[in-house]
Amino acid sequence: MDPGDPTGCVAYVVGARPNFVKMAPVLKGMRRGLPGHRHVLVHTGQHYDGEMSDVFFDELEAPAPDYHLAVGSGSHARQTGRALERIEAVFECERPDAVVVAGDVNSTLAGALAAAKLDIPIAHVESGLRSFDRTMPEEINRVLVDQVSR
Repeated sequence: MDPGDPTGCVAYVVGARPNFVKMAPVLKGMRRGLPGHRHVLVHTGQHYDGEMSDVFFDELEAPAPDYHLAVGSGSHARQTGRALERIEAVFECERPDAVVVAGDVNSTLAGALAAAKLDIPIAHVESGLRSFDRTMPEEINRVLVDQVSR
């Protein structure tokens, strides 16, 4: 990515409380480092209650999401599938040069898979954290996201 390219776009995918906390300083730093780019914040709505979502944007002084996908709750498969489908539509519309995902929730996996399928480079914040416990859905998400991240 060329920092001076005014047509560039970076998309950031969040969905749950831990993502909001991790992504706020990343987004702030990226906006400072790439001032000519569009920075598109995509909130899947995995955590959708105001006390689990909106309050963090206010307290962290993060911008309101550009997209709120209203994925909601459900089984891992349903939640990830809904998020994947909706994120893909955003990426097809926005055509980001890179996608940034954080953590290990279903929204993280969906954002990474959507980007990988569209051949968009992926950055994974927190990519080195491992429990090595494959019975944890979060560990599966971490491993899979790391495989498609650059």
